[in-house]
Amino acid sequence: MTRDNAFDISKIELPSLDLEPTRVKSRGRSWRARLLLTCLGLVTVVVLPFVVLVRTSTYLYADRDLPTWGSVGGGVLATTVLLTCCAWWVSKKLHSRARARWLGTRVVLPLVLAYCVYALLYLSSANAKGAEVRGYYRSLHPILRVAVSTVILIDRDMVVTDVARFAGDYARMGLPENRESMHYKQNDGFVHAVDLRTRGEGWWRNWLVEGYFRAMGFSTLRHRGTEDHLHVSLPLH
Repeated sequence: MTRDNAFDISKIELPSLDLEPTRVKSRGRSWRARLLLTCLGLVTVVVLPFVVLVRTSTYLYADRDLPTWGSVGGGVLATTVLLTCCAWWVSKKLHSRARARWLGTRVVLPLVLAYCVYALLYLSSANAKGAEVRGYYRSLHPILRVAVSTVILIDRDMVVTDVARFAGDYARMGLPENRESMHYKQNDGFVHAVDLRTRGEGWWRNWLVEGYFRAMGFSTLRHRGTEDHLHVSLPLH
């Protein structure tokens, strides 16, 4: 074989492999995925305790026939256990020596009880149609009060338009008296219905609010017209 016919490997042109853009794109997608998962995790940690508090209380009252305060206590206990587990996991990640019992009894339980007391006793004047509605707020069933307060935490413009009613209220509104209305004080001493303003709000907002109450175990009825509102009630035992 002559030198001219010899195979010269140096003259072979190999295709270039551009791997760097692929790595950059992969890293970009990975960064976005981690950010999305982190945001979803934070939202879950913040929202889930309120869901557990309300849904557990409603389930124990409506499905297990527990007394009112026993049902609320069950919701508090379930929420405390959930938050204690989360707090203990975070403390482990931070290499803290805090014990689960200490976190639950000294930190989590007081916070859950403080929120419940706030939800049971307080309704801002900005979230009530008038002083009369605000005055009757404490006659509303405790589980409904906690549920309404939880919605107000997210929707600061929520307005409670009606709580307790009496026979003369229907005549004043030009309506026939409804003796089975949940707006009357029931045998347990509480009003089992509340009306929330929907007029002037976006359809998606009203849809989300109604979906929340249904998911939490309450009965809902949308009244449309000039006095458009959402009627939410807690079934009796």
